[in-house]
Amino acid sequence: MAEDKKFNIIALVNQDGCFDLQFRKDARHERTNTPTYYRWKMQFIVTSSKTQIKTLEKIKEIIGCGKINISGNQARYSVQKIDEISTMIIPFFRKNALADKKKKNFELWQRAALIIQKNKGKSLLKWKRNEFLQLIELQKSSLKYKENSREPKWIKYAQDLAKSIPSI
Repeated sequence: MAEDKKFNIIALVNQDGCFDLQFRKDARHERTNTPTYYRWKMQFIVTSSKTQIKTLEKIKEIIGCGKINISGNQARYSVQKIDEISTMIIPFFRKNALADKKKKNFELWQRAALIIQKNKGKSLLKWKRNEFLQLIELQKSSLKYKENSREPKWIKYAQDLAKSIPSI
């Protein structure tokens, strides 16, 4: 029975799942002078109509982490914590293979997760420049495996920031 559920998860992820890597710009409006922060963000997402929320709840139960949100008619299961991505999501999809483009996208995404996990808690300026540049290339490479992909919004900032990271 558990294998059938896993198979259904794999089929659903192949259809409606996303392995997302972003370079983000966040402004802290509640702080004086509204400081701006940049960071790498990863997430695993599965979307469905809110009438299918039970399916997302089953995925959450089987995988053992993540959150479900509803917005309008859409339900969204997501895992955003790097520790959960590293210890739960990546092992799950290594064990339960995805198909074609989704598999290739996952392979790039898991490489990015290793870099982000390794640098967790460090200021971006304390990262190794080559690891930062690898994330930029992984993000660019993953676009060809995504539906409706668009140019990453803050990637220019990531490229400029990489220039100020000392080479080691």
